[in-house]
Amino acid sequence: MTGEGMFADIPVEVGVVFEGERIRKQQMHAELGGPNVEEKFEILEVKGPGEVEDGKIKIIGPDLPQMPEGSSHPFGTEIAVAGKGIEPDMAGVMERRVHDFSNWIEGYMHLNQRDAIWLRVDKRSVKKGLTLRHIGVVLARLLRSAIPLIEAVEVTFITDPEEVHRRIGRVQGIFEERDARTRGMTDSDVDVFFGCTLCQSFAPSHVCVITPQRYANCGAISWMDGRAASRVDPKGPIFEIAKGECLDAGTGEYTGVNAVVKEKSLGNVERVQLYSAFGYPHTSCGCFECTTFYVPECDGLGIVHRDYKGKTPTGLSFGAIADSTAGGRQVDGFHGLAFEYMRSPRFLSASGGWKRVVWVPSEVKERMKDQIPPELKDAIATEKDVTTVDALVAFLREHHHPIMDRIKAPEPVPAAENPGTEVRRPQTASQNTVTIPGGSVSLTLKNVKIHAERMIIRKKQE
Repeated sequence: MTGEGMFADIPVEVGVVFEGERIRKQQMHAELGGPNVEEKFEILEVKGPGEVEDGKIKIIGPDLPQMPEGSSHPFGTEIAVAGKGIEPDMAGVMERRVHDFSNWIEGYMHLNQRDAIWLRVDKRSVKKGLTLRHIGVVLARLLRSAIPLIEAVEVTFITDPEEVHRRIGRVQGIFEERDARTRGMTDSDVDVFFGCTLCQSFAPSHVCVITPQRYANCGAISWMDGRAASRVDPKGPIFEIAKGECLDAGTGEYTGVNAVVKEKSLGNVERVQLYSAFGYPHTSCGCFECTTFYVPECDGLGIVHRDYKGKTPTGLSFGAIADSTAGGRQVDGFHGLAFEYMRSPRFLSASGGWKRVVWVPSEVKERMKDQIPPELKDAIATEKDVTTVDALVAFLREHHHPIMDRIKAPEPVPAAENPGTEVRRPQTASQNTVTIPGGSVSLTLKNVKIHAERMIIRKKQE
């Protein structure tokens, strides 16, 4: 699709060629939502036939041309659809297609979902005349074209901060109702799971596997949503996965899942263990709500969410950790996930679940307060308790976190064979230098495991 035909009245190009387009800060005219904005949301709701005015695009607040260049804004998107064959439980699936179709618009970058959306608009596209009204028209036409059951689409964009604030509570309540539908179901209750490849434009080898007890990483698609999507569009990006033989109930590995993931990732990923952060962990896209990160000093896992602006005890921000996690890779200890998955009894159960978690931002701790086991509530640290790895380990010891049972006392370091060489064993992530006569060499190791009884460094003789 281009600016001709279906989109002849749109001032920029429209088509799949723009999927994966990134708009850097220096390129952007304006940012809608994102990590610097507290309140933002995107929702699609199914309404009765008489409740939706087909083709209506409404904007509450300033449109793109009225926004100062380089500015950030609270933002809301409300889409109402109607059609005789549409069921209410299809809403979440159609809502996720908004992410897909938004990225077809030249100079319009869409990331994440629900109340974590992050959008940027390129300066060049605004100069060409792109407005929110045009974006609404594109979304409405693409939704109707892709989902024949839709007979009417109405789109509302909210850029007025007070109006975004007024509406967000109702929207978050709807998200909670959707999430609650699958709670109580178990993975053993069903014969099929569902897969999603909507994010492959950003993460080519990523295949999201959605089960009753493992939500999609983005937090937008439950098992029931997957079932509805596969019925609406059997050949679409959300599809059924036959579980096949269970190879390991503990880690959650199935022959059917492995076969589909290998096929859909073009052979880049051959095995997936759904409940493990190590070994063959589930891949990560780029839209995950949270991610774990490994803390080797205590053999524990930290969790950080997308809106956290500070640094973790390891010194890394969410963005830095996400860069190591995203793209469809399998990295031990680094694992994109949804908030709803953290409510599941299967939450990283093969890796210790909540008992393996040692640090979370205080906002996550408050949000998950009913899921964290009572004996761990005071033992899991936040940014209010510690800011370094050394302080974290001390906190865990003081509060008797069960992870400390995994840590052995440090073994004595054998003397180096060369008396003139001093070797210091690194104790924390910040102490990663090896001292040798005449200076030091800084070693930065990422995603490696080293097992050695001793290390000898000798000065090279000329």
